[in-house]
Amino acid sequence: MSIIATIFIGLIVGLIARFVKPGDDKLGWIMTIILGIAGALLAGFAGRAMGWYQPGETAGFIASVVGAVVLLAIYAVATRRG
Repeated sequence: MSIIATIFIGLIVGLIARFVKPGDDKLGWIMTIILGIAGALLAGFAGRAMGWYQPGETAGFIASVVGAVVLLAIYAVATRRG
């Protein structure tokens, strides 16, 4: 059940990260949500592995948003043309 909860939080995190990240991205909603899920999974794994927080803590949600914003920025740089 933990993975399903993380994916659901990732959906929300992806949408929040889209509004938080500055700049005009030509990124669709589906890719935003996928990167949000990846950010939530990455931040959740890294934060718990380093002992920064436990599952269900607010710090994990904040870390997920930060992770998703970072992934959105990396994706924007990687797919930039010109």
